[in-house]
Amino acid sequence: MSQDSQSIAKKFDSWVRVARDEQWVPEGGWLTWFIMAGRGWGKTRTGAETIRRWVVEGKSKWIGLIGATAADARDVMVNGPSGIVTISPEPKPVYIASLRKVIWENGAQAFLYSAEEPDRLNGPQHDTIWSDELGVWKYARETWDMAQFGLRMGWAKQLVTTTPKVKNLTLIKEILSRSGTRLTKGKTKDNLDNLSAVFREQILSQYQGTRLGRQELDAELLEDVPGALWTRQTIESNRAVKSPQMERIVVALDPEATSGEESAETGIIVAGRGVDKIGYVLADVTVRGTPVQWGSRAISAYATWKADKIIAESNNGGEMVKAVLNSIDPTVPVKLVWASRGKITRAEPISALYEQGKVKHVGTFPELEDQMCSYTGEAGRSPDRLDALVWSMTELMIGKSVSGGWGFNQGDPRDTLNWGVSQG
Repeated sequence: MSQDSQSIAKKFDSWVRVARDEQWVPEGGWLTWFIMAGRGWGKTRTGAETIRRWVVEGKSKWIGLIGATAADARDVMVNGPSGIVTISPEPKPVYIASLRKVIWENGAQAFLYSAEEPDRLNGPQHDTIWSDELGVWKYARETWDMAQFGLRMGWAKQLVTTTPKVKNLTLIKEILSRSGTRLTKGKTKDNLDNLSAVFREQILSQYQGTRLGRQELDAELLEDVPGALWTRQTIESNRAVKSPQMERIVVALDPEATSGEESAETGIIVAGRGVDKIGYVLADVTVRGTPVQWGSRAISAYATWKADKIIAESNNGGEMVKAVLNSIDPTVPVKLVWASRGKITRAEPISALYEQGKVKHVGTFPELEDQMCSYTGEAGRSPDRLDALVWSMTELMIGKSVSGGWGFNQGDPRDTLNWGVSQG
């Protein structure tokens, strides 16, 4: 190692000791390093350390720092706990507020910009750009485009650090699709050792698995699919911490006849109707396995939740489904239902119940909710969990309620009968 290289490496001893492998600049001839990670993963520290290193190595001399707002650029990217000035050793770069500029001892300069003022990027040129929290930029497209036109000096590299947001999802997906982009993904839990105990115990337990948590903690790109019967907002607004006393509980089963690795799962959903006449999704115990395995899982759920019966779709396997369940425990009541109508048609009334606030999820069910918000009826793998959910809520919420009224269109019994022939 040359003397210069040794000197540079020494300046980064502290970062070397704490950085994880994924926080180091990727190799290869890329234009954009895109870090999409959860809160607390270390995005800001990674961005600041990367800019600092490029400056020390003499690669970055004219740098653009773009924050969601001017305050974010100043208080997070520059002066924040993990900002450029804070993490730099002496002699630290100097931030000149009146000029919106950071100056290093070697002459390198970084200029601060706000995504609320894209026109300020119309003209300046840079050899390096760091864009922070692109997902929440107010004028994302305009700001990004202006920044790209100005990235025309020196070696021209840019870094993006963000959590995914639906607001600017189209732009994010477009950037990720380009051949010159290198993506690094990470979750909050990757950096748990450096997070406070309160955050670990309170925030993670409260939001883990929710739509917000999957986005902010797990950095998942969550989007509503056009044509799907459910939106994530609808599900989120119908989430419950606990359920009331249940009037009825059923275990609904959408069986899969085969059990190979490429086979679909057998959807198994536990649901109930509370004394408040609201439907509650209580558990998702879906499994991929043999008939004996899914049969045992369904009967175990029946016993655990003290359910009234098991509802099983009989299209795929017919009487085999009931035979499997009876062979494991002949005392368990089983009702077979036959799907004589398409999945979307069967699901529409259940979707309507969600929109009316009449079905709630007790806790979070990520895989089930993904199917609900993505299935449009197009050909492809059957939505096993969704099918089981529909059967459970059809049994509990569609048809004659304990109050004597019909769940849908009291004068038209087809609303219940056309779900199919039921047995048992």
